[in-house]
Amino acid sequence: MSNRLNTPNDLRAFWMPFTANRQFKKEPRLFVGAKDMYYTTHDGRQVLDGTAGLWCVNAGHCRPKITEAIREQAGELDYAPAFQLGHPKAFELANRLVDIAPEGMDHVLYTNSGSESVETALKVALAYHRAKGDGSRFRLVGRERGYHGVNFGGISVGGIVSNRKMFGTLLTGVDHMPHTHFPDKNAFSRGEPEHGGDIASELQRIITLHDASTIAAVIVEPVAGSTGVLIPPKGYLQKLREICTQHGILLIFDEVITGFGRLGAPFAAQYFDVKPDIITTAKGLTNGVIPMGAVFVTSEIHDAFMNGPEHMIEFFHGYTYSGNPIACAAALGTLDTYKEEGLLTRASELASYWEEGLHSLKDCPNVIDIRNVGLIGAVELASIPGEPTKRAFNAFLKAYEKGLLIRTTGDIIALSPPLIIEKPEIDELFGKLREVLQNNI
Repeated sequence: MSNRLNTPNDLRAFWMPFTANRQFKKEPRLFVGAKDMYYTTHDGRQVLDGTAGLWCVNAGHCRPKITEAIREQAGELDYAPAFQLGHPKAFELANRLVDIAPEGMDHVLYTNSGSESVETALKVALAYHRAKGDGSRFRLVGRERGYHGVNFGGISVGGIVSNRKMFGTLLTGVDHMPHTHFPDKNAFSRGEPEHGGDIASELQRIITLHDASTIAAVIVEPVAGSTGVLIPPKGYLQKLREICTQHGILLIFDEVITGFGRLGAPFAAQYFDVKPDIITTAKGLTNGVIPMGAVFVTSEIHDAFMNGPEHMIEFFHGYTYSGNPIACAAALGTLDTYKEEGLLTRASELASYWEEGLHSLKDCPNVIDIRNVGLIGAVELASIPGEPTKRAFNAFLKAYEKGLLIRTTGDIIALSPPLIIEKPEIDELFGKLREVLQNNI
């Protein structure tokens, strides 16, 4: 154990993602083990996972069915090409996924991340219209403050300024709807906010500007996660669906975060009772253990490509690791764990207790908003004048010292614990966070 806990001698070579590298390498925060709800640090402390890793470890850490499935598969079939060849688990997994997906989402394409799932969905949408002889539909519509991964398509339709500003002109033919965050009207909302559903009509303004005949797809997160947990106002998603249907535009739900039980249903589309045309997933698909994503499409979209000579490739897209055997095994072990423990709906059982604990922080210093849905929550803090993001980052560091992992974006604390969390652990989480916030960080 002592050797395993030692800090590496040299941290210079790894350029860490989305990290203040210089600060981190002065005071490293290293995890060396994990089990269920807790990480173990390099100095032997236990840290309660308040974020399911990065929104992905929905079933908790080092779960036996998942680790055993990986072990067995690695010794049986380590890799198989996905181009013109296959292996049984890729088909088994696709069938299992379709079984829990919203009705009508009958086909699955495999990717290796949420970013790749978004790129795949955007390409499917563009190619679908062309396959139907409607190639004038080339525009894509995203949303301000949206996060759709870090590839060029994703940051083009995304709306987080820091993720976009350094990378040139991005994709052309992209427009953005306004975000749905109205703190002046909806501060401290519980669940779906009352105000702002009518902002969906801004999509109609964009359609009028460009003409519907040029727009291929609209992409939104049902709950915008990485930007700070922005929950859709009542009626908002339903209105988007109505407008897209009226104008023949595909609606893409980015469920990389909300997929696999985060809201108390397998997918947010089911929770909000709104059916998109395409769903992107990743993260919880394999419990974060091995990179994998999946894109769900309707039969109507799939069938539009199934024309021409049978020996011809229908859709020129895919990845070397699409449906990787070990990733498929991990996903099947994950789905087994979800099913046996009822995790895809467990958030609905804990949501009210989670909500009460979260909103109990309202009286803490510098808290200007709290919002929640399912087992997701956000605490928004007043920024330190002239030093944006610093207050939340200070909270992150203090929480880590106290044995709690939180996620920050801007001056917002985001929370999304593993779905196996119990009420005493919810109490522990909010008790420790209260201690952090009371210190007037």
